[in-house]
Amino acid sequence: MKKIEAIIRTSKFEDVYEALTEIGIPFMSTYEVKGFGLEHSSSQTYRGATYNVGFIPRTKIELVVTEDHAKDVVSTILRVANTGKVGDGKIFIMDVESVIRIRNGEVGELAL
Repeated sequence: MKKIEAIIRTSKFEDVYEALTEIGIPFMSTYEVKGFGLEHSSSQTYRGATYNVGFIPRTKIELVVTEDHAKDVVSTILRVANTGKVGDGKIFIMDVESVIRIRNGEVGELAL
């Protein structure tokens, strides 16, 4: 199993969500996050001093899928979230050792 974390533009979240639903992904967790990378937030100058006015808001999506679905999920996010501009985001892919459903104790892919 693979855990996929994607940090994307908030404006692209609805499109990514719909596209993932279309390929059969029934669940995910989402978070409102803030950060910066190559695309920095704007800064303002007040009385000769420059101030950073904050981090850039983004949406983080987390989901765990079987290995055979991981490539489809990643390619879907890449296709839909891409604008071609700095700040489109990142995708992180990690191995998942085990998953256990708390409600009934199912383990592995059954718990997904």
